[in-house]
Amino acid sequence: MLQPDPRLWQAIEQKRMIRLVYHGKERVVEPHDHGVLNGAVQLLGYQVAGFSSRPLPNWILMKADEMADLKLSEKTFPGGRPRASGKHLRWDILFIRVQPPTESSPG
Repeated sequence: MLQPDPRLWQAIEQKRMIRLVYHGKERVVEPHDHGVLNGAVQLLGYQVAGFSSRPLPNWILMKADEMADLKLSEKTFPGGRPRASGKHLRWDILFIRVQPPTESSPG
């Protein structure tokens, strides 16, 4: 049975940055969507620091079972980001999606 990773769920729910090693590279990521895609539990994140073969910041799709040394940071992020395409991934099953940034109430 394909299950959500409780650490990823918590990170998304609390809008906390995560630090992890993926494919041998340390990465710092805003976790956005967690679900099942193409039969694998995956995370769609917005990588803001660390190592990548592409310019950062950039979107990254990672298989949960290929992540190592996952740590939740105390640092938070505002929430969902607009996609360049304006479209979300079509998940087979979406466990959780980060909420959009909240508007600060006028003071």
